[in-house]
Amino acid sequence: MHSYTCSLSGISSQLHSTMNNKEFLRKPDWLKIKLPKGESYLKVKGIVEEQGLHTICGSGKCPNLGECWAAGTATFMILGDICTRSCKFCATKTGKPLPPDALESYKIAHSVKLLKLKHVVLTSVDRDDLPDGGAAVWAESIRQIRETCPGTTIETLVPDFGGNRGDLQTVIAERPEIISHNLETVRRLTPVVRSAAQYDRSLQMLKQVAESGLTAKSGIMAGLGETEEEVLVTMDDLRAVNCSIFTIGQYLQPTRLHMPVIEYIRPELFEKYREAGLKKGFTHLESKPLVRSSYHAEKHV
Repeated sequence: MHSYTCSLSGISSQLHSTMNNKEFLRKPDWLKIKLPKGESYLKVKGIVEEQGLHTICGSGKCPNLGECWAAGTATFMILGDICTRSCKFCATKTGKPLPPDALESYKIAHSVKLLKLKHVVLTSVDRDDLPDGGAAVWAESIRQIRETCPGTTIETLVPDFGGNRGDLQTVIAERPEIISHNLETVRRLTPVVRSAAQYDRSLQMLKQVAESGLTAKSGIMAGLGETEEEVLVTMDDLRAVNCSIFTIGQYLQPTRLHMPVIEYIRPELFEKYREAGLKKGFTHLESKPLVRSSYHAEKHV
């Protein structure tokens, strides 16, 4: 335990030093993204703004926003846009959230219908201020989409609900096609990267999802200082709890106040991870620099 604690202290000191350093890694050519444009992009943007909704695409500064919105898809973020946690990698606002919007579930379902989505991804901020972590709102959002758009498949990218199995079961009971929960990083870096979540607790959540008969999905970011071996061990940990879908993408520092990029991973290594993961038994594995957890999500159903 002592050596592990010292290791974490060393990592924190290294990150603090790097974050205060004015020298930042320059993005390589393979991370260039196209600016959002097009009629479909403007349509999605208009509906999101008109309904007063939030998307992780915007709040999380997703590099694929232009591509996904131009294709007429979006990942809706429920329970507001203010998170009760302050993970060092995330661009979402942190602070004291507003009370949940009683009409949010209806507006989400209405927007899904307007966009004629065949597959929708829902995510949320962490709401540790709510007794159930927001699980009831999750359930109501799924029910509203089912009622309004019965042909639409649903993926839920859920928080950890503080490890409460009953709250997670509330979401499971609504039977979305996929329940996703991200590990975000390897075991060693979890205490530094994630503000409150725990590696093993997240694994137990995914195990509960898989044991319920639903498809479990997870993802991590690369470039935070992890080793190749740690990524492969993470895959093994996920397969051990029957997680069947896995995503790996390059971590991009949202602002200079967030964790720095330790390394830009070359596309060749991402491909190596993809091939290794498929051999380990994942049914779907997205592994490229610009991959995010909901990227090409419609292909995973």
